[in-house]
Amino acid sequence: MEPFKNLINRDTVAATGAHLRRAWPRFDRKRFEAQATEGLEALEFKARAMQMADALESTLPVEFAHACEVLQASLAPPLALDAKGEPISHSPAVAASGVAGWAVWSMGEFVARRGLTEVPTALACLRALTQRFTAEFAIRPLIQQQQALVFDTLSQWVSDPSAHVRRLVSEGSRPRLPWGLRLQSLVADPSPTLPLLRALQDDTSSYVRRSVANHLNDVAKDHPDLVASWVREHLVDAPVTRSALLRHASRGLIKSGHAPTLAAWGLASGLKGEASLNLSSARAAVGGDIGMNVVLRSSARQPQLLEVDYAVHHVRANGSSSPKVFKGWKLSLAPGEERLLSRRHSLKPVTTRTLYPGRHVVEIRVNGVSLAEASFLLST
Repeated sequence: MEPFKNLINRDTVAATGAHLRRAWPRFDRKRFEAQATEGLEALEFKARAMQMADALESTLPVEFAHACEVLQASLAPPLALDAKGEPISHSPAVAASGVAGWAVWSMGEFVARRGLTEVPTALACLRALTQRFTAEFAIRPLIQQQQALVFDTLSQWVSDPSAHVRRLVSEGSRPRLPWGLRLQSLVADPSPTLPLLRALQDDTSSYVRRSVANHLNDVAKDHPDLVASWVREHLVDAPVTRSALLRHASRGLIKSGHAPTLAAWGLASGLKGEASLNLSSARAAVGGDIGMNVVLRSSARQPQLLEVDYAVHHVRANGSSSPKVFKGWKLSLAPGEERLLSRRHSLKPVTTRTLYPGRHVVEIRVNGVSLAEASFLLST
């Protein structure tokens, strides 16, 4: 498999330089390419993007407004959207018609560095950039330094014709955006973002709505009761799309067994009956998988709406363990019913988690309550 870092390569740099030279004939393409590609093969992905941003700082016009004009003139047309408002392509390469894809990350970084004292100009440029890739990382330093000024613009962007821009309103202001600068003021107090999310939660684009759900899930990590109240309020007469958004926004709270959220979804009662868990083997190897059989037995006289998740307590390098909750099944269990639920859990390594040998416990949680567990010995 091609290394992820190679999404930014010498061809990317050369094509970016060509489009910048087209946009501004005085652009020093040779110096830009030399600086952006120096020692490129030894650099990891983010370092490559930051080095290209350094090269942009060295070669774009000194006047920030002029530099932004050059960047915007070099861009490809906005990414097209399908009928659901989803991008048809997230091209990793610079397009023949202009700059798009991962090279735009470096452009956004340039704007974030140079635009802190010229926020309106910076935001106008980010509005253009986000329609070719995303400006969710670049807008965050501006929010951190000039929150009130940026939010004045975000409040206007909620009705922007471009779904890319409307998504940036939500995604760029997420308190805990993965890979992004943490917005500590919004972690502490997310209230400035709530009017924006309210305006966007019924957006016509699923691309935008998914961002709103992820934003609310971020907020839930620090303010679970606030999100539970939001869900209760906005589930009333909710269209199908909003209900799905709120469900996705609730996923972390449901996994953790947060009682007010479970109540909002009619999951406040634990299982009336019994639950058991059997694993397919007492041993497994990294790179393989392990089977799970869960049996639920109802002793209730009424149907029970159940969320059945499972937690794998992964062994850490120091020998301790840490649970990771995985989504399982959503079902209605009839009175007196016995239901078998089966799944195979992958033990293949992923970039966000290293699997270490040792005894791993699998725990079954029904409506947030732990009811059964079993263990297996993992080997390399």
